Amino acid sequence: MCENRAVSLLKIPAAEIPKFRRRLLSWFAQNKRDLPWRRTRDPYRIWLSEIMLQQTRVAAVIPYYQRFLDSFPNMRSLARAQTERVLLNWAGLGYYSRAKNLQRAAKAIVADHGGDFPRDYKTALALPGVGQYTAAAVLSIAYEAPHAVVDGNVARVLARVGALRGDLRLPGPWQELTATAQDLLARNASGDWNQAMMELGATICTPKSPQCGECPVKSWCRAHKLGIAEELPSARKKPATVAVTLAAAVLLDPRGRTLLVRQVDKDGALFSRMWQFPAIELIGADAGTALAGYMHEKFGVMVKGNLAPLAAARHAVTFRNIRLEPYLIHVAQLPRVKGARTVMLGQIRRLPISNATRKIAAAAQDSVDEG
Repeated sequence: MCENRAVSLLKIPAAEIPKFRRRLLSWFAQNKRDLPWRRTRDPYRIWLSEIMLQQTRVAAVIPYYQRFLDSFPNMRSLARAQTERVLLNWAGLGYYSRAKNLQRAAKAIVADHGGDFPRDYKTALALPGVGQYTAAAVLSIAYEAPHAVVDGNVARVLARVGALRGDLRLPGPWQELTATAQDLLARNASGDWNQAMMELGATICTPKSPQCGECPVKSWCRAHKLGIAEELPSARKKPATVAVTLAAAVLLDPRGRTLLVRQVDKDGALFSRMWQFPAIELIGADAGTALAGYMHEKFGVMVKGNLAPLAAARHAVTFRNIRLEPYLIHVAQLPRVKGARTVMLGQIRRLPISNATRKIAAAAQDSVDEG
């Protein structure tokens, strides 16, 4: 087994690496959290958990994971399900492209691999929504394949052990970090090893206030010895936060029905390209005036001054801070719009919608109930 990179980058003596591995694996066996996806070796369930955990906290994922499996207990049930039902089960987790890719991949696995998650790394990488991290995680945990994972938690552990400075997310450093993780991998227990590295980063070697005194591998950690653990990894340059204001129109006919659309422009991306109320981004314009013009031009709806402002709400998507300014517009008849959908206002929550749309619908329902 080649350990040259682990020795050179992390400055761990070659003779000490087996002890490093044993210490971490022993700690994990005694201290790992009891998570539902750790009670199985089913690649479908492990894959589902890894997709759900992307950019989402463990505590938030657990109830969604369990409900999703109640609806789609195996690969074939997910593959044959209606996409809208899949999205409805995902609603609230955000980043809905994950759910769409999950089902696309499930269909490919059923069609091309007999319903079993492929064991080959390159074949797994070819699936929609499966990148290097996900492929390595599923294959190592489900099949004990010798592939090391590198996510934010693992990168932070390695950066502190080796006292590595600089932006690790740049292509060169990240590639070197990935190769180092592969060389450090305990190949006779790759699934537990990967989970141990991630667990260490999630619970002990945390971004702020790391609990170095409880770390099982602190003896080999250069950042701990140098007293710079909290300084590493070096902070990434994040894009500047952008303030966005969206005006949304909640059309309501005498029967209590409203109009939902799927917008494919920039505004649509802010609503996860799912069912939403007609909306327009405001750029230096009065919300009511801009929305009235938009509704007339796009949908042929003459507002005629009957826009009733609803409670504004805040919403965040990646680097955007969004202010939602919804308006209730009573109409005698909803316009006929190709590709649109009419639904009772009170039943919108049953559809696959983004959290932003959910907030607007709640404001509209509160207004109707009060009024």
